[in-house]
Amino acid sequence: MPNIRQLEYLVAVADTRNFRRAAERTNTTQPTLSEQLKSLEERLGAQLVERTTSRVVLTAIGVQVVEIARRILLDANEIRSLTASGGKELSGLLRLGLPSTIGPYLLQHVVPKLHKSYGSLKLYVREEPPNSLPRSLEDGTLDLIITPLPVRGDEFVSEILFREPLFLTVGADHPLAGREEVALADIASEDVLALGPGHQLHDEVVALCTEAGARIRYDFEGTSVDMLREMVVMRLGITFMPGLYVRSELLRDPNVKTLRLRDRSIYRTIGMVWRKSSAHQASYVKLAGFFRKTIEGTPKLRRGIL
Repeated sequence: MPNIRQLEYLVAVADTRNFRRAAERTNTTQPTLSEQLKSLEERLGAQLVERTTSRVVLTAIGVQVVEIARRILLDANEIRSLTASGGKELSGLLRLGLPSTIGPYLLQHVVPKLHKSYGSLKLYVREEPPNSLPRSLEDGTLDLIITPLPVRGDEFVSEILFREPLFLTVGADHPLAGREEVALADIASEDVLALGPGHQLHDEVVALCTEAGARIRYDFEGTSVDMLREMVVMRLGITFMPGLYVRSELLRDPNVKTLRLRDRSIYRTIGMVWRKSSAHQASYVKLAGFFRKTIEGTPKLRRGIL
């Protein structure tokens, strides 16, 4: 039978389609990875990977083996996690993924209190675009994610943490900056900046601009909310910013002005999501409750989502 390490190598090659990147991902050398894959194929009596000078291709049977390998690795990770925690709730290593539009502005308030309450919990945090987070959760790279909802799939369980408003954000010298709130019709024909595809904010802003008759600046897509802010200051366009970021970064910035839409409440729902098959269901429900309680009890966070 193949060992866990060989299966990790195989999945890494399937994901990266490149031996060098697969070796880097699994913290090994390329010759070692190649040798172990060859040993795996010999043990199974089947070719799993076609090797050429320009690309790596999975064989038909290789594709099937990879899917089984993912499930085995997922179960192996559950075993490691369960034994590391000693069966106790909220202890051991927990791998959490979330988008950059949420992470820095939420975790700075929650993590210190979490550590104080659960000192044996070790939290590993990884930022990814929202569209890739479910895949990382599904394949076992992450244990749970905090992300805009909904996350589709029968294999996932989700708990709502909070609803976050989106604010229209303009430069301080923009004609709309003198107002406290605007109507959706006021942004008709405006140039609107958005994060690139892969961010849920991109889809939400595109839909809103289509309704309002505003123009999305696809030639100036932002890679972060900080970059969007700088482009707004330079009058390349206006944008919509999430409430936690507005409360944390923008209210003290004299170069921008944030406005509410008086004829439209714009929110995104943020939730915690994990695999239905996880052995830590009770712990994750408890953790979601801890996040909600902390948010409700932290005035700065609470103001950012009201």
